[in-house]
Amino acid sequence: QVTLVESGGGLVQAGGSLRLSCEVSGNSLDYYAIAWFRQAPGKKREGVSCRDALNGRTIYADSVKGRFTISRDSNKNIMYLQMTSLKPEDAAVYFCAAPGSHYCVPFSYRFEYWGQGTQVNVSS
Repeated sequence: QVTLVESGGGLVQAGGSLRLSCEVSGNSLDYYAIAWFRQAPGKKREGVSCRDALNGRTIYADSVKGRFTISRDSNKNIMYLQMTSLKPEDAAVYFCAAPGSHYCVPFSYRFEYWGQGTQVNVSS
């Protein structure tokens, strides 16, 4: 059983930065790809980023390219999402999720494991 726990959300001014953490237990980040999703009130859940486990390949949604960076600390088994130049439209609950495979899959595919989410608010 894999457990994902997000942290690091909060309130930040537009243009500011936050770093979200996804602590993974039950399996190693060396074996599982991890993705970040977000969902704002009244909107569909959106895939934000993903990192392959084996080759380090990263994927970003067009809306966050150049502003967000996904990375991992294998020693701590934590996947990070560094968010910079935040905009009010980035405000959402952010979730990390694992597809249960080594490689990232399309965001529309079924993801096996989910965290509980962390709230990000961006003031204008």
